[in-house]
Amino acid sequence: MKNDYLVTKRPIAALAVFFLPIMLGNLFQQLYNLVDAAIVGQFVNEKAVAAVGACLAFTNVFIFIANGGGIGASVIVGRFFGAKDYVKMKVAVNTTFISFFILSVILAVLGLLCGRPIMMLLKTPDDILDMTVTYLNIYFFGLPFLFLYNVLASLFNALGKSKYPLLFLLFSSVLNVALDILFVTQFHLGVAGVAWATLIAQGFSSLISFAVFMRLIVRFHIGRTSFFSKDELLHITRVALPSIFQQCTISIGLMLIQAVVNQFGSQALAGFSVGSRIEALGTTAMVASGTALSTFVAQNIGAEKPERVQKGYVAGNIIVLCVCTVYFLVIRIFKAQIISFFIGPGGSSVAYETAEGFLDYMSVVLCLMGFKQNSDGILRGCRDMTLFTVANVVNIVVRVLFSSLLAPVYGISMVWVSNPVGWVLSLIICYTEYKTGKWKKINRLSKTPEAN
Repeated sequence: MKNDYLVTKRPIAALAVFFLPIMLGNLFQQLYNLVDAAIVGQFVNEKAVAAVGACLAFTNVFIFIANGGGIGASVIVGRFFGAKDYVKMKVAVNTTFISFFILSVILAVLGLLCGRPIMMLLKTPDDILDMTVTYLNIYFFGLPFLFLYNVLASLFNALGKSKYPLLFLLFSSVLNVALDILFVTQFHLGVAGVAWATLIAQGFSSLISFAVFMRLIVRFHIGRTSFFSKDELLHITRVALPSIFQQCTISIGLMLIQAVVNQFGSQALAGFSVGSRIEALGTTAMVASGTALSTFVAQNIGAEKPERVQKGYVAGNIIVLCVCTVYFLVIRIFKAQIISFFIGPGGSSVAYETAEGFLDYMSVVLCLMGFKQNSDGILRGCRDMTLFTVANVVNIVVRVLFSSLLAPVYGISMVWVSNPVGWVLSLIICYTEYKTGKWKKINRLSKTPEAN
């Protein structure tokens, strides 16, 4: 299919073709966490599952920063690509790589210094604290690779090449599984083993991705360009910062929610961790829909075809409904087998019941997150970022308050009951902003990212 299919093909067909590799890529990326949990659950013990799960809220801070930054860069690169301004596109790409490499190193150092104090602040159970810190320290050594891969995935998507991140993730996921099994079952490294496996697999994948991406850029025959541009960094930052702020706000909120869960003990934490990881298979598909819609909107605005935005929004919501139907059926039919795969034969009844309650509820309400993500994607692609940011802050604040106030009284189930409450409020804010049509004015005033 031609590179410009997002601005020329029927929106539902174009989005479906573009969305599917992003969704599959996100799912394979989740395999890192899923395999880590499954391997330690089967071959170590329930506490190891809880330890890996306890890291999730903290490590998500860095994943979300990488994703938010990558999405911001992809909007700018996608606009230049849609406008066929390849020189500025390459300058934006160069600036992205330099900026996010420096950021990843700074964050890795901070993570190594602050890992244990933060996990103690989150009230991580004492019986799993050392294992949790071990996992985190290894994770932070691989943070530059994580950033490189996520930024590359967003840039591939901005050029309409969403199949490449999928292929690289398939490779790294297979390598990760093999190394997990080797390090845990043969070398008996436990939680440290799955952390090292993830670092090595991500490292190989990100370096190969970088080599392929640079070869792809050469094909545009752009010639020599500026290696770094403060102006392009400013344009990227203007879109990326709200996304990063949104993602960080969500991450901090999830850490506070994690602190609520931790108070129920390591058995409930193990069940919650399993439920969260299985839920993530659905939520990453919803995030993929919003990401695809952002690029679709950015390219069509760059190509001066704003009339396709509404059609893309409808198409994105149809995709969400289809994916959520499949997710619901899979969870309801195979729920017991899936939970057993992660917790193992020696798991406690508390862990099983917690995971089961989580999944029963989330399989019903997941579509609400998808509609929210699509509304986010529309505003992000249009660079209408103010209400986008407000909506996502409201989302996580409501969820944190709901969980922290009601879970101690009514039980751990209040943690996942809070999710759709925040999603619906965020959806209402973003959809209302979209319907005002302000995004049309923003993009009439600025046909290219450098105009203000």
